[in-house]
Amino acid sequence: MRIGILTGGGDCPGLNAVIRAVVRKGITEHGDEFVGFRDGWRGVLEADTVPLDLGAIRGILPRGGTVLGTSRTNPYGIEGGPDRVLANLERLGIEALVPIGGEDTLGVATKLAEAGVRVVGVPKTIDNDLDSTDYTFGFDTAVGIAMEAIDRLHTTGDSHHRTLVVEVMGRHAGWIALHAGMAGGANVVLIPERQFDVDAVVAHCQHRFDSGYSPIVVVSEGAAPKEGDLATSSGVKDAFGHVRLGGIGAALASVIEERTGREARAVVLGHVQRGGTPSAFDRVLATRFGLAAVDAVHDGQSGVMVALRGTDIVRVPLAAATAKLKLVPVERYAEVEVFFG
Repeated sequence: MRIGILTGGGDCPGLNAVIRAVVRKGITEHGDEFVGFRDGWRGVLEADTVPLDLGAIRGILPRGGTVLGTSRTNPYGIEGGPDRVLANLERLGIEALVPIGGEDTLGVATKLAEAGVRVVGVPKTIDNDLDSTDYTFGFDTAVGIAMEAIDRLHTTGDSHHRTLVVEVMGRHAGWIALHAGMAGGANVVLIPERQFDVDAVVAHCQHRFDSGYSPIVVVSEGAAPKEGDLATSSGVKDAFGHVRLGGIGAALASVIEERTGREARAVVLGHVQRGGTPSAFDRVLATRFGLAAVDAVHDGQSGVMVALRGTDIVRVPLAAATAKLKLVPVERYAEVEVFFG
């Protein structure tokens, strides 16, 4: 079988592990031929391909990012885009497609499956906000990087008697902030799912100072106060209509400094969370996803996504996985609130 692979959306640790697993199992067990599309859906639109054989995947397991490249290209936002995609897949003899991505990438995959393309998706997002799967690879690595940063910031904060506001990724879902904040012993964690009270944040910081230590505040980039608007954005939108966010950390640090009379600094982790070698958990999960995707293709499945349920890899409908985001529930946020102040 001739199978196409692409990686779309933001890069994250573990993408290469998926590619490696798909190609390795497909070739050794089924005699498949693989075609890699460069830079996500752009590669499919422009028929920009690279052959993927066993030599191409050697040594890529520990590498971060993606050897295929990625982009946020949306074929359905380009005039004639879907027709070009279908025509290129037919011309290249692609019998099945394995797209690896988040809600946007797999949203395109869902539409192509409905148009008759055999598609098996693999979930990828460091935000862990893709529905129908317990975890996505890349998330564990991102949390580990954020936790290490928080650990280091505790000592410098206490040395200088200042507040440190750590801004992490999380546009609509606060999973990274929740896990990194809890693991790193943050004094306040702010997430997009729950608007925060600025006065309460300041009070928690002051309480921390009164105890003889300095506060660490972890905030998702998409978090917002109950009143007013502290966040800033460039107003620039990507191909899927997402506005680039940023600035909540610096804005909140300014308010905390003004209200407490103590110096406050913002630390924006940004793309550091995406880069570098994947954790052991992410390597294993990504590998299992890749192996399961090949099985699904050869079982004649289409319009499905491989997913983690407990410790099992299962198949779920793509349409269900991309219908809504997986947000932090109230009870999970209540767990971390115990440690505020």
